[in-house]
Amino acid sequence: MLSGQEKESRDCRRTKLIRLGETFVWKPFKMVRPGGILKVVTLISAFLLVAFLAFQLLEINGDFKLPNIISRSLSSDEATKPIKHKCGLSKACPPEHFAFKMASGAASVVGPRMCLEDNLIMSGVKNNVGRGINIALIDGKSGQVIQTAFYDMWGGDVAPLIKFLKEIQNGVIVMMASFDDPATKLNDEARKLIAELGSSSVGNLGFRDNWIFVGGKGIKTKSPFEQHIKNKADTNKFEGWPEVLEMEGCIPKRLN
Repeated sequence: MLSGQEKESRDCRRTKLIRLGETFVWKPFKMVRPGGILKVVTLISAFLLVAFLAFQLLEINGDFKLPNIISRSLSSDEATKPIKHKCGLSKACPPEHFAFKMASGAASVVGPRMCLEDNLIMSGVKNNVGRGINIALIDGKSGQVIQTAFYDMWGGDVAPLIKFLKEIQNGVIVMMASFDDPATKLNDEARKLIAELGSSSVGNLGFRDNWIFVGGKGIKTKSPFEQHIKNKADTNKFEGWPEVLEMEGCIPKRLN
Protein backbone atom coordinates (compact mmCIF):
# COMPACT_ATOMS: atom_id res chain seq x y z
CA MET A 1 0.00 0.00 0.00
CA LEU A 2 1.22 3.50 -0.87
CA SER A 3 1.09 6.19 1.68
CA GLY A 4 -0.89 9.31 0.93
CA GLN A 5 2.29 11.30 0.25
CA GLU A 6 3.69 8.73 -2.20
CA LYS A 7 0.38 8.55 -4.06
CA GLU A 8 0.27 12.31 -4.39
CA SER A 9 3.85 12.38 -5.74
CA ARG A 10 2.98 9.74 -8.37
CA ASP A 11 -0.08 11.68 -9.52
CA CYS A 12 2.01 14.83 -9.87
CA ARG A 13 4.40 13.05 -12.22
CA ARG A 14 1.45 12.19 -14.47
CA THR A 15 0.16 15.72 -14.70
CA LYS A 16 1.29 18.97 -16.26
CA LEU A 17 0.72 22.57 -15.29
CA ILE A 18 -1.29 24.73 -17.69
CA ARG A 19 -1.69 28.44 -17.11
CA LEU A 20 -5.09 29.84 -18.00
CA GLY A 21 -5.28 33.55 -17.26
CA GLU A 22 -4.34 33.85 -13.60
CA THR A 23 -5.32 30.32 -12.56
CA PHE A 24 -3.47 27.07 -12.81
CA VAL A 25 -5.10 23.84 -13.90
CA TRP A 26 -3.62 20.44 -13.43
CA LYS A 27 -4.14 18.27 -16.54
CA PRO A 28 -3.16 14.61 -16.73
CA PHE A 29 -0.46 13.66 -19.28
CA LYS A 30 -1.32 11.18 -21.98
CA MET A 31 1.20 8.41 -21.80
CA VAL A 32 2.72 7.37 -25.19
CA ARG A 33 2.53 3.67 -25.56
CA PRO A 34 5.57 1.76 -26.85
CA GLY A 35 3.40 0.33 -29.65
CA GLY A 36 2.72 3.84 -31.05
CA ILE A 37 6.42 4.68 -31.21
CA LEU A 38 7.08 1.43 -33.03
CA LYS A 39 4.44 2.27 -35.66
CA VAL A 40 6.00 5.69 -36.33
CA VAL A 41 9.48 4.20 -36.69
CA THR A 42 8.12 1.54 -39.05
CA LEU A 43 6.40 4.13 -41.28
CA ILE A 44 9.53 6.31 -41.50
CA SER A 45 11.68 3.29 -42.34
CA ALA A 46 9.25 2.19 -45.06
CA PHE A 47 9.24 5.68 -46.60
CA LEU A 48 13.04 5.85 -46.66
CA LEU A 49 13.22 2.39 -48.23
CA VAL A 50 10.76 3.32 -50.99
CA ALA A 51 12.66 6.55 -51.72
CA PHE A 52 15.97 4.67 -51.87
CA LEU A 53 14.59 2.06 -54.27
CA ALA A 54 13.05 4.76 -56.47
CA PHE A 55 16.37 6.59 -56.84
CA GLN A 56 18.12 3.31 -57.57
CA LEU A 57 15.68 2.59 -60.39
CA LEU A 58 16.16 6.09 -61.82
CA GLU A 59 19.92 5.66 -61.79
CA ILE A 60 19.66 2.27 -63.54
CA ASN A 61 17.68 3.81 -66.38
CA GLY A 62 20.17 6.33 -67.82
CA ASP A 63 17.46 8.38 -69.50
CA PHE A 64 16.10 9.34 -66.12
CA LYS A 65 19.35 10.35 -64.47
CA LEU A 66 19.10 13.79 -62.94
CA PRO A 67 21.74 15.39 -65.19
CA ASN A 68 19.93 14.03 -68.24
CA ILE A 69 16.61 15.35 -67.02
CA ILE A 70 18.09 18.82 -66.46
CA SER A 71 19.82 18.76 -69.86
CA ARG A 72 16.62 17.72 -71.59
CA SER A 73 14.72 20.50 -69.86
CA LEU A 74 17.28 23.11 -70.94
CA SER A 75 17.23 21.81 -74.52
CA SER A 76 13.45 22.09 -74.56
CA ASP A 77 13.63 25.70 -73.36
CA GLU A 78 16.18 26.57 -76.04
CA ALA A 79 14.02 24.97 -78.73
CA THR A 80 11.08 27.19 -77.84
CA LYS A 81 13.10 30.41 -78.12
CA PRO A 82 12.65 32.22 -81.46
CA ILE A 83 15.74 32.08 -83.67
CA LYS A 84 17.29 35.49 -84.25
CA HIS A 85 18.90 36.03 -87.63
CA LYS A 86 21.42 38.73 -88.49
CA CYS A 87 19.90 42.20 -88.93
CA GLY A 88 16.53 40.70 -87.99
CA LEU A 89 16.11 38.91 -91.32
CA SER A 90 13.19 36.52 -91.67
CA LYS A 91 15.60 33.66 -92.45
CA ALA A 92 19.31 33.00 -92.33
CA CYS A 93 21.52 33.71 -95.33
CA PRO A 94 23.37 30.84 -97.02
CA PRO A 95 27.14 30.50 -96.64
CA GLU A 96 29.34 33.03 -98.44
CA HIS A 97 26.65 35.73 -98.26
CA PHE A 98 26.28 38.96 -96.29
CA ALA A 99 22.96 39.59 -94.53
CA PHE A 100 21.58 43.09 -94.96
CA LYS A 101 18.49 45.07 -94.11
CA MET A 102 17.80 48.69 -94.95
CA ALA A 103 15.11 51.35 -95.04
CA SER A 104 14.73 54.68 -96.76
CA GLY A 105 14.15 57.89 -94.87
CA ALA A 106 10.68 58.85 -93.68
CA ALA A 107 9.70 62.21 -95.18
CA SER A 108 12.24 64.76 -93.94
CA VAL A 109 12.02 63.59 -90.33
CA VAL A 110 13.58 60.15 -89.86
CA GLY A 111 16.79 59.24 -91.64
CA PRO A 112 17.50 55.97 -93.45
CA ARG A 113 18.91 52.86 -91.77
CA MET A 114 21.39 50.31 -93.07
CA CYS A 115 22.37 47.08 -91.34
CA LEU A 116 24.98 44.62 -92.59
CA GLU A 117 25.91 41.37 -90.87
CA ASP A 118 24.08 42.46 -87.71
CA ASN A 119 25.98 45.76 -87.57
CA LEU A 120 24.12 49.06 -87.89
CA ILE A 121 26.30 51.01 -90.30
CA MET A 122 24.15 54.07 -91.08
CA SER A 123 21.27 55.64 -89.14
CA GLY A 124 20.08 58.77 -87.42
CA VAL A 125 21.25 57.29 -84.12
CA LYS A 126 24.79 57.02 -85.48
CA ASN A 127 24.47 60.59 -86.77
CA ASN A 128 25.93 59.71 -90.16
CA VAL A 129 22.92 60.23 -92.46
CA GLY A 130 21.60 63.32 -94.17
CA ARG A 131 19.29 64.75 -96.81
CA GLY A 132 19.80 63.42 -100.33
CA ILE A 133 21.52 60.13 -101.21
CA ASN A 134 23.11 58.15 -98.37
CA ILE A 135 25.85 55.73 -99.41
CA ALA A 136 27.81 52.95 -97.70
CA LEU A 137 30.76 51.24 -99.39
CA ILE A 138 31.44 47.65 -98.30
CA ASP A 139 34.44 45.43 -98.98
CA GLY A 140 33.04 42.64 -101.16
CA LYS A 141 35.29 39.99 -99.61
CA SER A 142 35.40 40.81 -95.90
CA GLY A 143 32.16 42.71 -95.42
CA GLN A 144 34.01 45.53 -93.69
CA VAL A 145 32.67 49.06 -94.08
CA ILE A 146 35.04 51.11 -96.23
CA GLN A 147 33.25 54.46 -96.10
CA THR A 148 29.88 56.10 -95.48
CA ALA A 149 28.73 59.41 -96.92
CA PHE A 150 25.66 61.42 -97.90
CA TYR A 151 25.18 63.98 -100.64
CA ASP A 152 22.52 66.69 -100.53
CA MET A 153 20.63 66.60 -103.82
CA TRP A 154 18.37 69.52 -102.94
CA GLY A 155 20.62 72.30 -101.72
CA GLY A 156 24.02 70.77 -102.47
CA ASP A 157 26.19 70.19 -105.52
CA VAL A 158 26.27 67.01 -107.59
CA ALA A 159 30.00 67.33 -108.40
CA PRO A 160 31.22 65.76 -105.10
CA LEU A 161 28.85 62.82 -105.65
CA ILE A 162 30.18 62.26 -109.17
CA LYS A 163 33.76 62.33 -107.90
CA PHE A 164 32.86 59.86 -105.13
CA LEU A 165 31.18 57.45 -107.58
CA LYS A 166 34.12 57.50 -109.98
CA GLU A 167 36.56 56.54 -107.23
CA ILE A 168 34.73 53.36 -106.18
CA GLN A 169 36.94 50.32 -106.77
CA ASN A 170 35.89 47.10 -108.51
CA GLY A 171 34.39 44.49 -106.22
CA VAL A 172 33.05 47.05 -103.74
CA ILE A 173 29.43 46.64 -102.60
CA VAL A 174 27.44 49.88 -102.73
CA MET A 175 24.36 50.49 -100.56
CA MET A 176 22.24 53.60 -101.23
CA ALA A 177 19.15 55.04 -99.56
CA SER A 178 17.18 58.23 -100.11
CA PHE A 179 16.23 60.80 -97.48
CA ASP A 180 13.88 63.69 -98.21
CA ASP A 181 14.92 64.54 -101.81
CA PRO A 182 17.45 62.37 -103.68
CA ALA A 183 17.05 63.68 -107.21
CA THR A 184 16.72 67.44 -107.79
CA LYS A 185 20.45 67.99 -108.42
CA LEU A 186 21.04 64.53 -109.89
CA ASN A 187 22.25 64.98 -113.49
CA ASP A 188 22.70 62.51 -116.35
CA GLU A 189 26.34 61.79 -115.54
CA ALA A 190 25.57 60.89 -111.94
CA ARG A 191 22.61 58.76 -112.99
CA LYS A 192 24.77 56.89 -115.51
CA LEU A 193 27.42 56.14 -112.89
CA ILE A 194 24.78 54.77 -110.49
CA ALA A 195 23.22 52.73 -113.30
CA GLU A 196 26.63 51.15 -113.91
CA LEU A 197 26.50 49.89 -110.31
CA GLY A 198 23.41 47.85 -111.24
CA SER A 199 20.52 50.26 -110.69
CA SER A 200 17.44 50.01 -112.91
CA SER A 201 15.45 52.85 -111.35
CA VAL A 202 17.91 55.71 -110.99
CA GLY A 203 16.98 57.04 -114.44
CA ASN A 204 13.41 57.64 -113.22
CA LEU A 205 14.32 58.94 -109.77
CA GLY A 206 12.49 62.20 -109.13
CA PHE A 207 11.87 64.90 -106.56
CA ARG A 208 11.14 63.42 -103.12
CA ASP A 209 10.90 59.87 -104.43
CA ASN A 210 11.87 57.12 -102.00
CA TRP A 211 14.57 54.75 -103.19
CA ILE A 212 16.82 52.03 -101.78
CA PHE A 213 19.44 50.12 -103.73
CA VAL A 214 22.30 47.64 -103.30
CA GLY A 215 24.72 47.16 -106.17
CA GLY A 216 28.42 46.89 -106.81
CA LYS A 217 31.25 48.21 -108.89
CA GLY A 218 31.95 45.88 -111.80
CA ILE A 219 28.55 44.16 -111.65
CA LYS A 220 27.63 42.56 -115.00
CA THR A 221 23.85 42.47 -114.57
CA LYS A 222 21.17 44.62 -113.00
CA SER A 223 20.90 44.25 -109.24
CA PRO A 224 17.90 42.40 -107.78
CA PHE A 225 18.13 44.58 -104.67
CA GLU A 226 16.29 47.79 -105.51
CA GLN A 227 13.00 49.46 -104.62
CA HIS A 228 11.58 52.76 -105.85
CA ILE A 229 8.33 54.56 -105.11
CA LYS A 230 7.25 57.79 -106.78
CA ASN A 231 6.22 60.94 -104.98
CA LYS A 232 2.54 61.27 -105.90
CA ALA A 233 0.03 63.36 -104.01
CA ASP A 234 -2.77 60.80 -104.38
CA THR A 235 -0.69 57.87 -103.08
CA ASN A 236 1.72 59.52 -100.63
CA LYS A 237 1.56 58.23 -97.09
CA PHE A 238 3.00 61.43 -95.66
CA GLU A 239 2.09 64.94 -96.75
CA GLY A 240 4.49 65.56 -99.62
CA TRP A 241 6.39 62.26 -99.35
CA PRO A 242 5.71 58.60 -100.18
CA GLU A 243 5.85 55.76 -97.68
CA VAL A 244 9.06 54.33 -96.26
CA LEU A 245 10.69 51.55 -98.25
CA GLU A 246 12.28 48.53 -96.57
CA MET A 247 14.35 45.74 -98.03
CA GLU A 248 16.35 42.78 -96.79
CA GLY A 249 18.38 40.07 -98.43
CA CYS A 250 21.66 38.21 -98.82
CA ILE A 251 24.51 39.70 -100.85
CA PRO A 252 26.95 37.19 -102.38
CA LYS A 253 30.52 37.62 -101.22
CA ARG A 254 33.23 38.35 -103.73
CA LEU A 255 35.24 35.14 -103.97
CA ASN A 256 38.14 36.34 -106.14
